[in-house]
Amino acid sequence: MSSIKALNFWSLSDVGRERDHNEDSLLIDEDLRLFICADGMGGHAAGEVASSMASRIIRDVLAAEASMLRDYAEGSERTSRIEVLRLLESSVQRACTALYEQGVRDETKRGMGTTVEALLIVANRGFIAHVGDSRIYLHRQGSTHQLTEDHSLINELLKRGRLTRAQIEKIHYKNAVTRAVGVYENVEVDVFDFDVLAGDSFLLCSDGLSGYLQDGELSTLFEDCAHEDLARHLIDLANSRGGRDNITAIVVHIPAVETGIDRLAREVHLKIELLHQMPLFRLLNYQELVRVLNSTSVCTFDAGASIMREGEEGDALFIILEGEVRVHAGETTIANFGSGQHFGEMALLDKSSRSASVTSRTDSKLLCIRRAAFFDLVRNHHDLAVKLLWSFLGVLSQRLRLTSKELQEIKQQFSV
Repeated sequence: MSSIKALNFWSLSDVGRERDHNEDSLLIDEDLRLFICADGMGGHAAGEVASSMASRIIRDVLAAEASMLRDYAEGSERTSRIEVLRLLESSVQRACTALYEQGVRDETKRGMGTTVEALLIVANRGFIAHVGDSRIYLHRQGSTHQLTEDHSLINELLKRGRLTRAQIEKIHYKNAVTRAVGVYENVEVDVFDFDVLAGDSFLLCSDGLSGYLQDGELSTLFEDCAHEDLARHLIDLANSRGGRDNITAIVVHIPAVETGIDRLAREVHLKIELLHQMPLFRLLNYQELVRVLNSTSVCTFDAGASIMREGEEGDALFIILEGEVRVHAGETTIANFGSGQHFGEMALLDKSSRSASVTSRTDSKLLCIRRAAFFDLVRNHHDLAVKLLWSFLGVLSQRLRLTSKELQEIKQQFSV
């Protein structure tokens, strides 16, 4: 397994202009390559206790399993990416239970809680655990993507169409979160993983910063500001725009290789772009596209090899990364497809027989999504499922209109 050889990081936390103490906490463990931003809540300085205590427990749980992380980094079959994700989720759950029990024992800390943003980089892979409304952003190849979705009242109202962005300033409880670590004995943790590429930059921040960022502004700041100055610049920016809350920023940068974008970066970028161009995935945001990508596999075929046969039961969608394929019924060619095109998407919904055969015309590399993996996505990620199924309805509707048009044309031909 290839590994990120080096990374740089800078961090800063500030009390802001209106608070008298800082309930944010940041933790960086260079050996583990672990970065945590937490925004505490609770009276009598309980928020400060919650954020720092949660960060330490997460770090300690991961440190106790450092051998597992080394196994994964070294490519050992003993440890999979799923096990690393489970470990990260477990560390947040351990922190949640400990904070809750502390609140039960001490009335002054009852109900205390904290958001948690944890980024763990192992080999060439990033692992994220997220609870609350602090955020993690990824800046890649000139574009910035929010990798986490706010667990907040405002975000829930926006998603349900009960609130417009223009109305946000009128809401009294802007900071109300729908999930927090420690308020209850357990919490639902969002976890996912993704490829980390040379040249990537990350920002972990509390809502005291993200609340002041304007749409599209962060990409410009990443491009125009030196990485080592960015955390300070962002803190100053938030303070200049009000500084009503504590402000924390952690900037992580993966140095680019001297030869430019390497092969892995090109391939990951191509996969994401091809997925996003497909009608089925057009509604997904970057984080959701990454989840889909994690459910895919890459298949290679020699020239002349059969990819699927007419009449056989299908179970996969294929997207062509490299090469060309021939779609045919018997010996009759129906179409030739090249890079960026796809086929077989209806197999994701049912077990119906393939309507045509597909043969590789050249040595080809295809991205494959199997029905079982697709159903796992739908079952485990409800928001993503709604978007996928809505897109599927659009695809089916378009095909129905096309079929109706073709039938009408045939009818007119016979009526002449």
